[in-house]
Amino acid sequence: MDRVQEIEAAISSLPPDEFRRLTEWLYALEQVRWDEDMGRDSASGKLDFLFDEPEREQDLREWPPRK
Repeated sequence: MDRVQEIEAAISSLPPDEFRRLTEWLYALEQVRWDEDMGRDSASGKLDFLFDEPEREQDLREWPPRK
């Protein structure tokens, strides 16, 4: 049995309150890692296309429209 299988077996046997605590912790960890990944991607320029694309659009309109 590999480590992941051992962890899966241990998680399967957790009582509901401990399972909830674990899922909350995993979610928080996932958010931290996602933020770190986004920071690295942004710093490296991988996300620059998100700023460049609207500048190339010809049909940009002000939002919300002025009355």
